[in-house]
Amino acid sequence: MPRLWSETIKAHRHAVRDATLDATAALVAEHGLASVTMSQIAANTGIGRATLYKYFPDVDSILVAWHERQIRTHLEHLTEVRDRAGDASERLEAVLRTYALMANEHDSSPVAALLHRGEHVARAQHHLKDFLRELLIEGARTGDVRDDVAPGELATYCLHALTAASELPSKAAVNRLLDVTLAGLRPPY
Repeated sequence: MPRLWSETIKAHRHAVRDATLDATAALVAEHGLASVTMSQIAANTGIGRATLYKYFPDVDSILVAWHERQIRTHLEHLTEVRDRAGDASERLEAVLRTYALMANEHDSSPVAALLHRGEHVARAQHHLKDFLRELLIEGARTGDVRDDVAPGELATYCLHALTAASELPSKAAVNRLLDVTLAGLRPPY
């Protein structure tokens, strides 16, 4: 198969997959998870049901794929935030602030609760913890982060503390929570 042809097919498959994920998310938001069918998804995507079944076996698998894409986008955004910030302390604060704001904007619907289970979420949390641990190690080297607690434990502390931002009523409250979290990371001397 010629290279151009295979790249065209790959791009088409990617476009169909993305359109399917977007259409499913829109249908779930509009009608709720329980009422979305493969027929509706196919119609909203503009493809036949048989074609849809070549990509996904059921609605749940589409939702998991959509959620994986959302998680990947969030992790890429955190990486971009880290890379745009200045020194170690600024990178850590920028990433933690962005994470807290993401948590505050987090969807707490029953659909979201269903999607936040599973292996793909566990992998993402592990990746995020490692990402933060590296920032904390760098901060400890520069003296900006305490070194009397293991970086992995501090990463867990940050994630758990800032996940509470999902229940806060305002950005001001999120910033106060971030300040308290950052204070807990400072060296005790």
